[in-house]
Formats: sequence, structure tokens, C-alpha cells
Amino acid sequence: MVSELKIPTCFASCSIGWKSEHTVEAKLRAISVAGFDAIELSFPDLLSFAQSHLKKNVSEKDYADLCIAGQEVKRMCATNGLKILVLQPFSNFEGWPEGSEERKDAFDRAKGWIEIMQAVGTDMLQVGSSDSPNISSSQDDLASDLAQLADLLAPHNFRLAYENWCWATHATTWKSVWEIAKNANRSNIGLCLDTFQTAGSEWADPTTQSGIIESIDRSELEKAFRQSLQELSSTIPKDKIYFFQISDAYKMDPPLSASANEQGLRPRGRWSHDYRPLPYNGGYLPVAEVIKAVLKTGYTGWFSTEVFDSRAGDKYGDDMTAFAKKAMEAHTKLIREAKP
Repeated sequence: MVSELKIPTCFASCSIGWKSEHTVEAKLRAISVAGFDAIELSFPDLLSFAQSHLKKNVSEKDYADLCIAGQEVKRMCATNGLKILVLQPFSNFEGWPEGSEERKDAFDRAKGWIEIMQAVGTDMLQVGSSDSPNISSSQDDLASDLAQLADLLAPHNFRLAYENWCWATHATTWKSVWEIAKNANRSNIGLCLDTFQTAGSEWADPTTQSGIIESIDRSELEKAFRQSLQELSSTIPKDKIYFFQISDAYKMDPPLSASANEQGLRPRGRWSHDYRPLPYNGGYLPVAEVIKAVLKTGYTGWFSTEVFDSRAGDKYGDDMTAFAKKAMEAHTKLIREAKP
């Protein structure tokens, strides 16, 4: 029974802390006290820590300084009994035209992030499906780029966890990233599955009054979503799920505009960035149903809390430890609810 298994728990560093005094050090203490086993190290957290630790301006491409800071983050994690599961989020990588400046920058960034991975002691890079507007729609092109990135990672025994972002330009669903990953055909490419990204791409819609997709009949929507989850359970090998992110989402009232904002961010992207609470904390997505589907693959690996709740400060005040403990309570309740 799943309830008798030890499912390792992780907390994304970007998902906790909402005040300037909520430093990386304080985040790690709260996550550790709540009983989590690991963190996802978010690049913005590493960058802000590098600037405070080194007491100077550090840019996103100052990889030598970022590595120095990363070694200190590794030490602090060890002190708190935490593993660094993954470096994230590596974005807007795949699909750029050959010879373009964007493509050169993408591969330059990849090499720099690999240096950081070595410094912090993680073997996994999370890659989100690109939301850049001017990339190739060819699955072969996207898969080829991922294969090249996997080949850069392979000499270090590093892995690539590909995640569908539900506002991406092309790969918005679990099935689309799985097809690209299979096409890439590299042993060190797997998936990062996510309750929000799955339900948010195939069932929910932040631009409608109901909060669900309204372009088809409700009964047909529910049927299609059930079938998608059944297909996930039967087609993805458990060892190709590298880790599993957990969050819910608020129903938007009023609904979000269906247009991209001034920064070009699509509505599901805006929804993702600010309106993803812990499960059982005000959301409405069928989180447990997605978890059931993933568990049916036989997967019992990492469950990682990745939330972006703009209302967390109102709910928890200054208390990150209470927030982290609430996340652990939600994890325990979800496993109990979702077990076969």
C-alpha cells in the first residue's frame, strides 16, 4: 500500500518566503523543521544569496561567483539535513533557429548552469517547455535540442527533467512533453510532472467564469480529462518520472483577461506565477486525481511542493515554519486520499 511507503519530500526554495527578511538561510531552516528531505534550488534564490553572501552585484551570467555562492548553499543544506534535488527553472531553451543569438545564448546558459550543478551537488536540471513566441513548432527540432542538452549533461552523470508549462508556446500538456522526450531518445531525459500544469492545461481555465475549460461540454471535458489521466498511468514508465510537483490553484474572480499582458505573459502564466496555493488551502483543481494517476504508474519517488501564493503573507504573517508545516500536512493528507 502507498500509505506504507516512504515517499521522499521536497520543497521548492522559490515557493516559500514573501518578505525581504525571508532569506535563503531562513527558508532552509523552515523547510528542514517541517520535515522535508530536499529542496528544489531556484536560480533566483541562488542569485539573491550570491549578492548578499559576496556583498556585491552578481549577474545571472557571473557563473564563477554563482558557483562560490552555490557551494555555500550546499553547505547550509547539509547543515539542515537537506538534499538539493534539482536546479530550476531552466527556461526558453529549445526551438531557437540555427545560428540565432537566442540559440547561442541558450547553449551558453546551459554550460553555465552545469557548472552551478557541479558546485551545489545536484544531478538534475529542470527544463520548462519554452513559452518564447518565435521558436520552432517542429517536434523534431524541439527533441533535437533537448537531446543536445542531455548530451552536455551526460558526461557529468546529470539528468534532464522536462516539464510541460501550461502556458508554453507548443508543449502545454504531459503528453506533448512525453512525446518530445521519447523523440529525443536519451537515457538521461525524463519528466517533471506537476498537478497544476496537468489540470491547468487540460481541465481548468483562469479566463472563464466557471474556472474550467468551456470550449467543450462539461461532461465531455470530464471524460477527456479522465481518459488523459488513464493514458498517463498506462504509458509513462515510473522510472521516467524524475520528480512530481504538487500545488493547487485559485479560481479567478474576476477571470483573467484572455490576452497576454504587456510583458507577453499568457493568462495561464500569470495564473501560475501568483495564484497557486497549497492543496486544501483555497484552490479548486482535481489535485488528488492527478496524484492517483501518477501513483498508478508505480511511481513512489519525490513529491515536491511548488506553490506560488500571493496571499501567503495574509495567511501566515511572518511564519515560514508554519507555512512549511502546513505543506507537510497537505502532503500527508494527499497521499492518504490518493492511495490506491
